[in-house]
Amino acid sequence: MTPTTATAPEAAPFRLFELIVLRTRRLGPSILRITLGGPGADGFSGGGRDQSLSVLLPRPGQSEAVVPAGGSGAWHEKWRALPEDERAVPRSYAVRAQRLRADGSTEVDLDFVLHDAGGPGCRWALAAAPGDRLAVLGPAEADNAAVRFRPPADTDWVLIRADETALPAAAAALEWLPAGLPARVWLEVPCTEDRQALNTAAKARIRWLVRNEGAVCGVETVRAAELPGGTPYAWIAGEASGVRALRHHLVHERGFDRERVMSAAYWRRGLPEEQARRAEAEAEPR
Repeated sequence: MTPTTATAPEAAPFRLFELIVLRTRRLGPSILRITLGGPGADGFSGGGRDQSLSVLLPRPGQSEAVVPAGGSGAWHEKWRALPEDERAVPRSYAVRAQRLRADGSTEVDLDFVLHDAGGPGCRWALAAAPGDRLAVLGPAEADNAAVRFRPPADTDWVLIRADETALPAAAAALEWLPAGLPARVWLEVPCTEDRQALNTAAKARIRWLVRNEGAVCGVETVRAAELPGGTPYAWIAGEASGVRALRHHLVHERGFDRERVMSAAYWRRGLPEEQARRAEAEAEPR
């Protein structure tokens, strides 16, 4: 969905990075972290917060993804020109963390949600092992249009609402928030063991909504909350219908300025990513 914050900067160059799986780690029953790096990570420059990128996944029967030659400039058109049954399967993910190691090498953490349905990203992640390669269309400059968590300077407090697919972005945004800034945070996960220790200097009140514990996870959780006064900024991301309902509540029931509510549909129930993107584009108010 189109971000509704202050005007974002012009899109910085994005290019193809050929990354190598360095290690994998299970964070809970539903979440697998894959750390990527290698010489191909040189020049990767994420902007933190909800920085997103596109992983390019191989199709069944392929050992590596088929991607266009050259990784920048009209990349999408080059990708579409490849045979549909051969070209890489793109999926969007948030960068959980980027680190520069003492030896000058770069590491990038991506967290994969292990859905029951087992889409292309889930299948690749479960099979990933150190040494495997992954093509990524990612940022070559830190200040880029794929970072959409941008609270204006006059923000008095922040509201964050995310499900498990948006948890990496929410966690990274919490780490970025300045010390002492009040934040009200609702994080939805499937299982008790999917909860994570989060680092933030903000004055954050974090509530975990755990579905297997019977938590109420809809817009009602925020509707029932007493929110701080002052000028807010909201960032809500996850399943499309829940995101739309919460945005409507904040704008039309709470009176939030719509320009201060950034909403992003990371997935849509029952639809693969490509169809979900088309459906959200058609549903977006003009």
